[in-house]
Amino acid sequence: MVQTQPAVDKMTRHRQRLKAAGLRPVQFWVADTRQPAFAARLREQCLQLQDDAAEADATRFAEAAAELVEGWR
Repeated sequence: MVQTQPAVDKMTRHRQRLKAAGLRPVQFWVADTRQPAFAARLREQCLQLQDDAAEADATRFAEAAAELVEGWR
C-alpha cells in the first residue's frame, strides 16, 4: 500500500507558508500549443499582421528595447 499522507502534509505546510507570506494560489489556462489548430491559427494571425503599419512600429520598438538588454543576442 502506498502511503501518500507525508506528501499531502508537506504540500499543506508549503501552502500555509505561502499564504502566511501574503500569497494566494492562482490557476492559469493557456492555449495548447501542441494542437494542430493552434499552429494554423497562429499562422493566420501572423499573415494578417504582415503588412500592418502599427505592427511594424511595435516590432521596431521591441527590437530597439531588446538591444538595450545586455546579452540579448
